Amino acid sequence: MVFAEIENVIRIVVETSSGAFGLLPQRLDGVAALVPGILIFETASEEVQYLAIDEGILIKSGREVLVAVRNAIGGANLGKLRESVEKEFMELDETERKVRSVMAKLESGFIYQLEKFSKR
Repeated sequence: MVFAEIENVIRIVVETSSGAFGLLPQRLDGVAALVPGILIFETASEEVQYLAIDEGILIKSGREVLVAVRNAIGGANLGKLRESVEKEFMELDETERKVRSVMAKLESGFIYQLEKFSKR
């Protein structure tokens, strides 16, 4: 589902695991892993907008920037958006915690077996 397609964006600020950074049109192309937080963008009409986003990815290629996230909430009230990020995106439900725990155990078991195999 497409949440929004916005034209004439002149500046974007996103949060990554390495901290926040800004994108301008002349910036080099790249990819960034996004963490739950507030995405800020400014349009050519000098309108600053805020989106609460869940984890995802940002891809910049030329003048085009694509953002793919699990969930997004739009709105002008920055305080409510920050609250939404904390409530909805940063709290993992019990099922997701269990799945992540099982995946971590599988990954560590796989790495252990791979190390044993490589020592033969």
